Amino acid sequence: MARVLIWPNPEKERVRGLAAQLVRWLERRGDTAVIPAEMAELVGLGDWGRSWEDPELTDFTIGVVLGGDGTLLRAAKQLLEADRPLLGVNLGHLGFLTEVEVPDLYPALSAFLAGDYDLDERYMLSARILREGRELARYHALNDVVVTKGPFARLVNLETFVGPHYVATYPADGLIVATPTGSTAYSLSAGGPILSPDLAIMVMTPICPHSFFDRSIVIDGRQRITIRVHAPHRETFVTVDGQEGLPIEDGDEVAVEACERRVKLLRRPGWSFFNVLRGWRTRR
Repeated sequence: MARVLIWPNPEKERVRGLAAQLVRWLERRGDTAVIPAEMAELVGLGDWGRSWEDPELTDFTIGVVLGGDGTLLRAAKQLLEADRPLLGVNLGHLGFLTEVEVPDLYPALSAFLAGDYDLDERYMLSARILREGRELARYHALNDVVVTKGPFARLVNLETFVGPHYVATYPADGLIVATPTGSTAYSLSAGGPILSPDLAIMVMTPICPHSFFDRSIVIDGRQRITIRVHAPHRETFVTVDGQEGLPIEDGDEVAVEACERRVKLLRRPGWSFFNVLRGWRTRR
């Protein structure tokens, strides 16, 4: 008997009905469904809700994420310590990370629960925010860690290091440190390269730099990138995967390096990143 964790995005129109249908489908098979309690209440499935103290939320067979890429990003980080594979079901627009559309959910899930799948392991980042050597916050990122200026049209100076080595000081709107997964997100929009997601590397991409040294730099994933902020009397922010972050001050440092864990995504046999790339322009 399998235990399937369902992670629904309650803001998606079709999620409530789909989550209830999925619970019934699993029970007919003799499997168990569990849902984080706060989400279960929002989709009308409170009987299947579990608190975060309940071991069933970390000891599951497969996690099924109902939403879009943003929902999968959030779920992947929240469930990172569980170290279990996740299946993304696309209810969003692009669906670059998700694996199946709704009509394919049940055939695909049947195959996955029978062990017929490939595992796509994605490199992640760990980011620490430091002030005078003291850690203010720590985050995990599947896509990117971004340091940016505030709302006013004034550049910030971002002094960067790879390991102990000084790289450059960028007068820019900001700087993106992206994983291969995140190379097709904000970094791509800022002119960065597309990286194959099976690589364990980082790419550092400046945002609108006022400099001739404006190209992305690909960095060994075992290194640490440190960004030191020089922005007196100016607002600066660090943002992680476009979902969380905090304001930072002049002199603060953002230290980015490999996370010890990787996100595990379920793929159908024969899945190819390059097939996804080719189909990208047809998505709406």
